[in-house]
Amino acid sequence: MPPRRTGGAGAAGATSATSRPRAGGYGDRMPPEPVTEAEPEAASASPAERARILVVDDELANTVLLTRILHAVGYRDVVATNDPREAWETFASALAAGRPFDLLCTDLHMPGMGGLELIERVVGAVPRDDFLPVLVLTADLQPEAEREALARGAQDFVTKPFRREQIRLRVGNLLRTRHLHLRLRDHAEHLEELVRERTIELEAARLDALERLAAAAEYRDHATGRHAQRVGLLSALIAERVGVPPDEVELLRRAAPLHDVGKIGIPDHILLKPGRLTREEFAEMQRHVGVGAQLLSQGRSQLIVMAECIAAYHHERWDGSGYPRGLRGDEIPLVGQIVAVADVFDTLVHERPYKRAWPVEEAVAEVRRQRGRWFAPRMVDAFLEVLADHPDLFADLPPPDPAGEPG
Repeated sequence: MPPRRTGGAGAAGATSATSRPRAGGYGDRMPPEPVTEAEPEAASASPAERARILVVDDELANTVLLTRILHAVGYRDVVATNDPREAWETFASALAAGRPFDLLCTDLHMPGMGGLELIERVVGAVPRDDFLPVLVLTADLQPEAEREALARGAQDFVTKPFRREQIRLRVGNLLRTRHLHLRLRDHAEHLEELVRERTIELEAARLDALERLAAAAEYRDHATGRHAQRVGLLSALIAERVGVPPDEVELLRRAAPLHDVGKIGIPDHILLKPGRLTREEFAEMQRHVGVGAQLLSQGRSQLIVMAECIAAYHHERWDGSGYPRGLRGDEIPLVGQIVAVADVFDTLVHERPYKRAWPVEEAVAEVRRQRGRWFAPRMVDAFLEVLADHPDLFADLPPPDPAGEPG
């Protein structure tokens, strides 16, 4: 039979079949204090007085009396039972339904399941960010039992026989503490949500700024078009093939477009020269890796740190003949090895001021030929696998925005 749920003073005298009253519900030591019923307060009750209270005591007389006192001082939603197992089931069901109790009032010494076990179960079921006050009902609290109850999660004690003013004050204090905790928790969650929203906004703004920085490097070279985006996409696909973790693949997709940002510092007569560069001009062009690395240096995010590394090392070659440091083999950072392949292939298949666009077959053949020379062998192998799986590789890119392309 379900526990008694009482919603007004008239229900306080209800009985339950879960247990029968025993003679002398207080051990025949003292008579209970008389209770004078008061009219429940109007609908303007405070949140504490609208609280849900679960009362557990194996003595029917005790649950009836405590329920009457709680009604008399304004608490309407009181559920009482004489069976601690039934109390646990009621509590768990309410918690699962999203209507948890705000206060547990329980006796300690009950058959079947003692009050200490009930307290431990109830407190253990409450979420870590929640707070459920527990009021222990007792006729003779020994120091050892008090310590054990507090250790299990109890907050306060009330002695039998019950006195109205004592119940009002102790229950009121515990419920005010709970509602203050709930308000603080809700406020903290609201602040966390604001921080999350602001973080997303800042991240979006940062990525937008980086994309514009990459576009700025291309804007001076009308022929490069969407080269930076294509290098980012191809680099990410190659990285997936060689087992780079997904979060780092996404970083690489966003960082790789900044590989040539240092070209901002290269004079137009060199950057846009139609034809082969002189030795002096090529030396000047090589400066773009240092300029790019300097622009991106001292970054505080993983994205900028990776972009700096790419800008500095994407012109190194597997055989040590690259620049600026002449690194060889795996001395070259992984992201530099990946972007080198993507950058060269995309440059080959698109027209530049100094060269025609190569047919894709010729460009692929050149990448194969440079395996183990210019490019890391496993990066070439991964590149070929990507092309096999994505024959129309760049069709997924959105079409260029005519207003945003150099004209």
